[in-house]
Amino acid sequence: MRLDHVQVSCPPGGEDVARAFYRDALGMTEVEKPELLKPRGGCWFKAGAAEIHVGVEKDFTPAKKAHPALAVDDLDALAARLAGLGYPVQWDNETIPGRRRFHTADGHGNRVEIV
Repeated sequence: MRLDHVQVSCPPGGEDVARAFYRDALGMTEVEKPELLKPRGGCWFKAGAAEIHVGVEKDFTPAKKAHPALAVDDLDALAARLAGLGYPVQWDNETIPGRRRFHTADGHGNRVEIV
């Protein structure tokens, strides 16, 4: 078994805010949704084996606890990039021994962990 993708949500019309974070800030590539799913809105992103689907929810509430965790090669560089773009960076290197990580939030407030 392997993880195929993780879905997070955004409010109606929130795709450009999602693109600003997942595509522009994280550097993921936007992938085209299947034709039958396009009318639902949202957008999909991929980098390596990681795939994030952003779906539209009418009564959107950001996920503050549930989150995807993305592994990157240069944790410090990404933290600096995100902070420079105005995204939160909250380091947590104590909770899990031997694991450097930080939490951030996409433009809609969804929690994202970076390891």
